[in-house]
Amino acid sequence: MNIELRHLRALAAIGDEGSITGAAAVLHVAQPALSRTLGQLEERIGTKLVDRSTRHLELTAQGQLLWERAHRILQSVDEAVAEVQAGPAPLRVGFAWSALGRHTVALLRTWKVDTGTELVVRRVDDPALALRKGEIDMAFFRAKPGPPAFEHALLGHENRMLALADDDPLNRKGALSLDDLVSHRIALCSNAGTADLQLWPKSSRPEKTVVVANVDEWLTTIATGAAIGVTSDATEYSHPHPGVTYLPLPNTSPVPVYLTWPRHNRHPMTDRFVVHAKQILNERTPDPARN
Repeated sequence: MNIELRHLRALAAIGDEGSITGAAAVLHVAQPALSRTLGQLEERIGTKLVDRSTRHLELTAQGQLLWERAHRILQSVDEAVAEVQAGPAPLRVGFAWSALGRHTVALLRTWKVDTGTELVVRRVDDPALALRKGEIDMAFFRAKPGPPAFEHALLGHENRMLALADDDPLNRKGALSLDDLVSHRIALCSNAGTADLQLWPKSSRPEKTVVVANVDEWLTTIATGAAIGVTSDATEYSHPHPGVTYLPLPNTSPVPVYLTWPRHNRHPMTDRFVVHAKQILNERTPDPARN
């Protein structure tokens, strides 16, 4: 097909910026030249990648797929060049919610000492997308993102917790169970992976929910008394918040913690990091069979 890096950089920029004009400015090329490059790419692949029929430029389904892959390919090329010039690239690990909770600092400190490789930990809104685009090499999840793009390792489990406003009456009820929460509004966040309505039996699930975009909105919603949340003990450690109390939820299933990475173009230190993270997390993690 004779696809060149300039073709992939063009599509990556167009998808990122949402316009030919914006992409041309980012790439420091003339707009007509960028349009010709895009046209060449579509001609050589034999399919339409950008839909120009609407008021706002949009990637087609095929364009969306190649846009994600283009980011990863370009990232790999940049990393290869940097590695030749300055040594191995750092391992970049992302998370949306709470990394490894109380184990995060120990993970960072011991990895550098044990391997001599730099570890960069980043909070990202959508770790799955960041993995597909090559912005990070691995990510922590409390629920596995769908196949077939990724591989996973189960690192361990975390205790499940309830988060509620300090003045919520549930604070005075003693030991709580999922049944005690059915009549309350539950704050749900898609990138948390620590709670969904499947936790409750189908016949007695909470009827009131509110969907939030990230951990900050989740905490604010709970602190104001608008909802309560079910999470893991990593959240209590990583996100203490004025006005929010965390309480244990005994006799509930623990939260699995996964480490996830792309099936292709994986970082050379992937396997070693899996072993290292599993060892750190399992040092003081309860056995799920005992819960």
